[in-house]
Amino acid sequence: MLTASHLTYRIAGRVLFEDASFTIPAGRKVGLVGRNGAGKSTLFRLITGEISPEAGRLSVPDKARIGAVAQEAPAGEASLIETVLAAHTELASLTAKAARATDPQRIADIQNRLAALGAHNAEARAGRILSGLGFSPEEQSRPCREFSGGWRMRVALASVLFAEPDLLLLDEPTNYLDLEGTLWLESFLKRYPHSVIVISHDRDLLNRAVDGILHLTGRKLTYYTGPYDSFEETRRLRLEQEAATARKIEQQRAHMQAFVDRFRAKATKARQAQSRLKALAKLQPVVPVSQEQTPRFSFSAPDKLAPPLIAIENGSVGYMPGRPVLKGVTCRIDPEDRIALLGRNGNGKSTFARLITRRLDLESGRETRAPGLNVGYFAQH
Repeated sequence: MLTASHLTYRIAGRVLFEDASFTIPAGRKVGLVGRNGAGKSTLFRLITGEISPEAGRLSVPDKARIGAVAQEAPAGEASLIETVLAAHTELASLTAKAARATDPQRIADIQNRLAALGAHNAEARAGRILSGLGFSPEEQSRPCREFSGGWRMRVALASVLFAEPDLLLLDEPTNYLDLEGTLWLESFLKRYPHSVIVISHDRDLLNRAVDGILHLTGRKLTYYTGPYDSFEETRRLRLEQEAATARKIEQQRAHMQAFVDRFRAKATKARQAQSRLKALAKLQPVVPVSQEQTPRFSFSAPDKLAPPLIAIENGSVGYMPGRPVLKGVTCRIDPEDRIALLGRNGNGKSTFARLITRRLDLESGRETRAPGLNVGYFAQH
């Protein structure tokens, strides 16, 4: 489906790809992984033709449609469902032509093509995609301009999913999704009938929704079959094997060098020493696969505080008096707790975090805190 041959590309003098080659078979769901800044998004721009390589080429089958999420979220008067339907340009164009056509043969040809594209249930399919991404039937009829940027990005994602390109490119598609939306997307991608390449740091998605990994490291791209965990194990074994081979060759090199150094000056061994010297020159070093450094985190031991650290009883909190975002909140946080806060987007998770960090105060209810408690906070924006 997609082939890269001796691809080279640099930006601002920095080489991102150098003589990189890979092939992704048709119908594969592939996770594109690599360190931040390595060039994953740049590869997408090369695939779509937005930019051109310095050397080499990328090729896809003739007439293959490539689709990616629009960089700008739709924000006009068109409704969500209208926006998604319009994203399938052939379907939208043929629908408009069918309304204007007068020639019976032309009408028949258009209707046959519309049937092949599933025009009869297009609106229902678009609605199911929007629903999976968190939009209610009522919201699907509202104008895009009424939604925030994050929700409009979901509309952009729904649009490219509905268009069903032959090669679907998704760059961190879960950034704007809650847990339910992410799980729905995983299921959708597993059933998607064409090729997919997805950039993601979501390990679960890379294990459940893809059947191959394209790894970008050291300016090269390597394709591995299997999900992410399989890729990690294969790469670990490869690293170990190449490191062992490198050690063996270095041992041979040291042994030959020791023989040459010892017997080069002896007439009886000079010929053997010269032979070993030539063999030594031909012995090429093996460069093991580069091991990417993993950041290490260390946390200083906190002061010992008596439980509970925070306790809230029947609390209400919001941004405008009399209009609480959360009410009836009762919870307790103790030392050593590890708590995951889950909920749909817009349900008040960030509001709760602001309450815990005292960026918001309770409107009603009761709160107690351990003396000396210090709360650290890393916001999403």
